[in-house]
Amino acid sequence: MFDKILIANRGEIALRIQRACRELGIKTVVVHSEADREAKYVKLADESVCIGPAASSASYLNVPAIISAAEVCDAQAIHPGYGFLSENADFAERVESSGFVFIGPRAETIRLMGDKVSAKDAMKAAGVPCVPGSEGALPDDPKEIIRIARAIGYPIIIKAAGGGGGRGMRVVHTEAALVNAVAMTRQEAGQFFGNPAVYMEKYLENPRHIEIQVLADQHKNAVYLGERDCSMQRRHQKIIEEAPAPHIQPRLITRIGERCADACRKIGYRGAGTFEFLYENGEFYFIEMNTRIQVEHPVTEMITGVDLIQEQIRVAAGEKLRLRQKDVMLRGHAVECRINAEDPYTFVPSPGKIEVYHPPGGPGIRVDSHIYQGYRVPSHYDSMVAKVIAYGDTRDQAIRRMRIALSEMGIEGIKTNIPLHQELMLDARFIYGGTSIHYLEQKLADKGEVKRQG
Repeated sequence: MFDKILIANRGEIALRIQRACRELGIKTVVVHSEADREAKYVKLADESVCIGPAASSASYLNVPAIISAAEVCDAQAIHPGYGFLSENADFAERVESSGFVFIGPRAETIRLMGDKVSAKDAMKAAGVPCVPGSEGALPDDPKEIIRIARAIGYPIIIKAAGGGGGRGMRVVHTEAALVNAVAMTRQEAGQFFGNPAVYMEKYLENPRHIEIQVLADQHKNAVYLGERDCSMQRRHQKIIEEAPAPHIQPRLITRIGERCADACRKIGYRGAGTFEFLYENGEFYFIEMNTRIQVEHPVTEMITGVDLIQEQIRVAAGEKLRLRQKDVMLRGHAVECRINAEDPYTFVPSPGKIEVYHPPGGPGIRVDSHIYQGYRVPSHYDSMVAKVIAYGDTRDQAIRRMRIALSEMGIEGIKTNIPLHQELMLDARFIYGGTSIHYLEQKLADKGEVKRQG
């Protein structure tokens, strides 16, 4: 096991990793920007290193500064968390070539799964079902593009091969709009991802977003730890996640979960990972694999009792998985609400000083957050300031506990989206379960229309 790990991230995930390390008896080094100097996890770390100014490009994305910090502090491994450099194959390669262990998959695996075209090809070869679409990247010939779209059937969606985070996607409903849409998506893909390649898929009208959590080691052992439903989204950004997914037959989850675990063995996957699917009419369609820990990992931890961060670290240290599939037992239900520093309905970010902070508590409540009273939320990063997780023996109990937790949670000095979460916890469609990925967007649009008419 490692003696010292450098945490190359910020916010709640930096604190989460730090806690896992402390429980394992591992010392932590935290790198931080000038804007995060007063963060809780910086104060709690065994060592901390300022690696640059507030801008991410000059700090959390500054690879030479991170490597130098690891060298100066004699860290043995680097945990990238999520976001920033967590799925950057060049960073993983640089970490390993500098003599450190990257707590995640090998660089070649990140590259394979980071390119959506090669990822789909690998999944097809492993027997994982994919959305019907083009065979690889789209050609330049407009006539061939039209032929491919006709074969798939409209509506279709154009996606950037190197995309993610909801960018680099365009839905096309008619042939007249197709060629121009492809050109625009290519331009956007080159601008955002440095890779202009795009591909085409059938656009599913009302799918759910279901994901399978996996753990794998370098000894070809792999398990899946149930599923999560992440369908409550706005602009492809998840707002509420839960596990397990309501109204999906366990035998379907078993079938797709086994295929995901088998795919991990076939591609030589190492670490924690997530297979993301669109689910419609009883069928799963692979869309991408995240080769890192997910923001929503706590809901899986709550229903399995498995500390995913600790397992990540153990696997990176070369240990064999301590779990076999028969050891994975799912109990109860968990719901997670992402608390963001933003207006609950316009979604305008709301950075600033937190004048009052009162986290909720009680049976089944977990709060993952780095904030405290007097903490100043910076304007330079993602707006998420906390995750509230409610666990119950049943989904109904988990939702009821979440309502209580949200009513108890007090954050003053900045705006948050707590009111939106409170409204959704009373929403009849959410309470029933199984809403599509478009439900929240439509609900917000309808609400805006009523306001305009009023």
